[in-house]
Amino acid sequence: MYSPDQTNADNVFPTTERSRLRRRHERGSHKHADVFAVLDACPLGHIGYTLDGTPYVTPTLHWRDGDRVYWHGSAASRFLRKIEGMPVCLTCSMLDGYVLARSAFNHSVNYRSAMVFGKARVVEDVGEKTKALRFFVEGLFPGRWEQLRPMKDQELKATSVLWMEIEEATAKVRNAPPGDPEDADVPVWAGIIPVRSMLADAEPLSGLEEGLALSAELDALIRSGRLR
Repeated sequence: MYSPDQTNADNVFPTTERSRLRRRHERGSHKHADVFAVLDACPLGHIGYTLDGTPYVTPTLHWRDGDRVYWHGSAASRFLRKIEGMPVCLTCSMLDGYVLARSAFNHSVNYRSAMVFGKARVVEDVGEKTKALRFFVEGLFPGRWEQLRPMKDQELKATSVLWMEIEEATAKVRNAPPGDPEDADVPVWAGIIPVRSMLADAEPLSGLEEGLALSAELDALIRSGRLR
């Protein structure tokens, strides 16, 4: 498995016709660090692909290890059975705020987004699959894997783990007030309405054995409010 700290923050993904920035170049970046920052902050992504001549987009939880992106699904999935070597595109985005201007035209949103391209690969080795799933669980819930009962062979068999080496990628971010200084004399409220995605208090399952509590690591994660 890759280690994220091996990534050079100054590296830049190559730019081709499919990944070049066409509008608002000042908001975009091909730098590894900028793309990885969005991928790591947004656990839910969408995988786009073409199957038998028809386009599909599948929502999935993803995770990154170095310059590889992983995701998982059911081994019974029609898509996952045909995915090996297929070109795919993963996108993820986070809405950070509504930007209210003094004209409808200048309304906008603050956001973070990433689009990455590569070829899907299936993890066949059981040991590598287990390592990848452990990395996934621990990335979301530190300390959780060792507290759980071991995965059963049938559960591993029923789960497909896929990955792609990122060949090209683009990140775009908007974090700014309304862009309408020419309308400053219009008597209407303007500004930003923030949108927050954050962890909230845990809700225990009814009937849990008395005395069971969240681990210190998970409690600290919730208190921090962050998604990852």
